[in-house]
Amino acid sequence: MTPPRRRLAVAAATLTLAVLTTACGALGNTVDCNTAASEASKIASEWSTAVTKNASDTDAIGTASQTAADKTKELAGKYDGEVASALNDLAAGFDSMKGGDLSSVSDFSGKVNGFTSKITAACS
Repeated sequence: MTPPRRRLAVAAATLTLAVLTTACGALGNTVDCNTAASEASKIASEWSTAVTKNASDTDAIGTASQTAADKTKELAGKYDGEVASALNDLAAGFDSMKGGDLSSVSDFSGKVNGFTSKITAACS
């Protein structure tokens, strides 16, 4: 695995793990919150797979990022308040990578904790 591929794989795995471990399943939270977290996790996983698979193809990274942003925006449209805001922030993160350059993917992976913290806070 080339160094850029390794970096992308680590960034993608970090994003997927962070979204998967978002604590929206606590007792007393609404099913909608669980659904939002589950769907966000699915979108992030699909993005992660696409980016890792096409790590050297900036067009493919850009397309995967745009698709993830669109899906996340659509998901955010189904919710309101803090959940919608957290999902819109995640969508903006995906949007920031639509150019497909490796530095934007690295920047985004550094911001993942902030996005997942917002989703977690919205769900608690």
